[in-house]
Parts: sequence; C-alpha cells; structure tokens
Amino acid sequence: MRPLKHGYTNRTVGDGSVVEKTYEGPDAGIRRAREYALLTRLQGKLPVPPVRGVDDGVLTLGFVAGVPGQELVVAGHGAQVLEACGVLLRRIHEAAPSVLGAGAHDAGKVLVHGDFGPNNLLLDPVSFKVTAVVDREFAHLGDAVEDLAWCEWIVRMHHAEHHHALDHFFNASAVPYPRGRFARQPCWPGAPSWSSSATEGIRTVQG
Repeated sequence: MRPLKHGYTNRTVGDGSVVEKTYEGPDAGIRRAREYALLTRLQGKLPVPPVRGVDDGVLTLGFVAGVPGQELVVAGHGAQVLEACGVLLRRIHEAAPSVLGAGAHDAGKVLVHGDFGPNNLLLDPVSFKVTAVVDREFAHLGDAVEDLAWCEWIVRMHHAEHHHALDHFFNASAVPYPRGRFARQPCWPGAPSWSSSATEGIRTVQG
C-alpha cells in the first residue's frame, strides 16, 4: 500500500486494487459512519467508489481509475473539468434526501456534499467524464448554494488563473445565484476580500 496523492484530512493508501481510508481528527468515527452509509446507499445512483468493507476504523473501497480534477485543471482543462463538476453537482442535489434520513423538518433541503470541488473528483482524462466523487464524510442536508460557494472558493484560492472557467460550472449546475455581483465583505473570519456572488449567497442562506 502506498499513500495516495492529495490526501489532507485523513490517511488514504492504495495498491491499485483497493483503497483504505483511515479517518483522523475530530469526530473521526462519525465521519466514517456517515461516509460508509452514503457510499452504500448511493451505489448505482452516483459515480461513487464500491464499498468493500469497514473494520477497525478503516473504510475499504474498490479502486476507481481516473485523474484528480485539480491536476486536469492545472493542465489547462479548467472549462471541461468545471462543466463536469456542475453536471455532477446537479445530480448530487437531485438525489433523494432520504439517503441521510431526512425528516419533515428537512423540507426543501438537498443532499450537500460538504467539500465539493475538482479536488474531490476523479475524471477520465480524455472524455472528462466523472469516474468517481470522493470524500463524502462532510455530507449533510442543506442548501444547494453551499456546494456552489465552496467549489468557487476552491477554484479562486487554488486555481485563480482558471477562475474564468467558473461560468461553465455555474451554468452546468443550474443552481440559481446572483450573477455579476461581488461582496465587499468576507463571509467568514479570514475569508479573502474578493468573496463572490456565490459566497455572498451562502451568507444570505445562513443568515
């Protein structure tokens, strides 16, 4: 087993056949249980890795071929990757909220990935079709604009030279947001002063 690239929160290793994810940090057990439940329930509905088992704090998944989205963005394919992000995000938000045990008090909420962006997608480097969306441990029921804002933040923070491709993401996601307006104030302590229309939208949703 060797460490997989781009792993930051947890310890993730693989051998080309399976991937083992060991959860670290606060609420590791809760995050593991949430991701295991979601991956199990979303099999055949969304492009997620096959679940092989969970034991002793380790989630074992089947290996899925694909190139991490952030590598394809850096390689100059920002428009294709972000359009694929938008198409997939629309599918995620259309998934039945019952996968997370939605109740009457969750009316109007959608399945939010919680850490959505090209960094958590694997894609075919030729067709740019998403082969897997990963890291569902922060998923929850909420407002669609949360994922929209987080993806935009990821692109502007880590791939600023490709921010012009964000329109491909917004258009493909079909999530309404106030176009052409940039917030002057950051949405959370330490946020960059360029917080955009989508991140301003999430501030409105959260009150």
